[in-house]
Amino acid sequence: MACTISKSAASRASQSVIIGNQVRCLSRLQHPRFSSLPKQPCFFSHHSSYNKRLISSSFSYHFQSRQASEQYHESQSSAISGILAPASKPSDYRPPNVGLVSFLPTSWIPYAELARLDKPAGTYYLFFPCLFSTLMAASYTHAPPLAVLETSILFFTGALIMRGAGCTINDLWDRNLDPRVARTRLRPLARQAVTPFRALTFTGFQLLAGLSLLLQFPTPCLYYGIPSLMLVGTYPLAKRVTHYPQFVLGLAFSWGAFMGFPALGVDLWSEPMALKAVAALYASCVSWTVLYDMIYAYMDIKDDAKVGIKSIALRHEKETKAVLSGLAIAQTTLLITAAALLNASPVFMIGTSASTAATLGFMIWKVKLKDVSSCWWWFKYGAWFTGGGISFGLFAEYIFQMDRDDRQLELPPSAWRELI
Repeated sequence: MACTISKSAASRASQSVIIGNQVRCLSRLQHPRFSSLPKQPCFFSHHSSYNKRLISSSFSYHFQSRQASEQYHESQSSAISGILAPASKPSDYRPPNVGLVSFLPTSWIPYAELARLDKPAGTYYLFFPCLFSTLMAASYTHAPPLAVLETSILFFTGALIMRGAGCTINDLWDRNLDPRVARTRLRPLARQAVTPFRALTFTGFQLLAGLSLLLQFPTPCLYYGIPSLMLVGTYPLAKRVTHYPQFVLGLAFSWGAFMGFPALGVDLWSEPMALKAVAALYASCVSWTVLYDMIYAYMDIKDDAKVGIKSIALRHEKETKAVLSGLAIAQTTLLITAAALLNASPVFMIGTSASTAATLGFMIWKVKLKDVSSCWWWFKYGAWFTGGGISFGLFAEYIFQMDRDDRQLELPPSAWRELI
């Protein structure tokens, strides 16, 4: 038995040596240095056809084995590099060259972009419900103009800070999705200009700044303001579980509608009519948020469908303008309801409700939902058209109420004669 195994091993070794010599011989003959020399018969040319087939099969075997080995090592190398090496950074990023952000130090720019300081439209959308509520409360309480101005400035600062915090939280949630969406792939976390840990630390500072600002308001505002923080972090999650994340965003962005009255000293729980009016204003602002963010969602509708992000635009793609029209009607009707609950004058009705219906109707008619630039333009400037119109109407109502009070305080001439 041992002898048989020894002979078999010796035979395989001999065959391996012969094949190795044949391969080397062929490789020498095929080398460019020998291509010009006269061909000499090689020793294996005298072998039988069996040996020639054996050589051919050995060439094929060695080539396939080497190719498979190279493919395996390449795949392993790719897998390891994909785990250890960072993802490729976009090469077409250009820092802002206009606006306030362009004047910041280079190291600050990613954090300014996280807070969306280069795109302030969202800050205006967050500020307007606060301004609506403040002006409505000013007419209700006849607050002095300086108090109204100071409160409005505080609200704008808070909107700037909290909108930035919300955007940073959103980018932390979407840091693995943003690189796959054309519009968001150059955001700081997506292009790896900021690490997730630093973004989280930055969020902490933003929230602390927001809390510090909230403490500048009367104490009841603290109780009204803190619950909104729970809504700030839920919007990114809602995009993954429901087709109506815009409704969740509306609940968060419209929360300022509750803040104006307590900021000017009105206890909503002891003023039932004021509370109902604020609830109507809040619902109106929610409708507005869903409306403009539905237009905004159309900019990413194709990429959202690919990566699995849900939105109302995807859910109602075939009847979008009908949905937008319904939201506009709801917003206008709720504003009229708020005015009626506060016994507002016709100035309120005309200035707010009419301007809302006109601006929203015109926007819905003109916006081209399949055109990204059109959606962005109407989202960017729609804040000023509709929000500005409502604010102007509420301010006109405030001036009218203050002027009426002044006239009522004026004494008639007969009263002056009696005093004299």
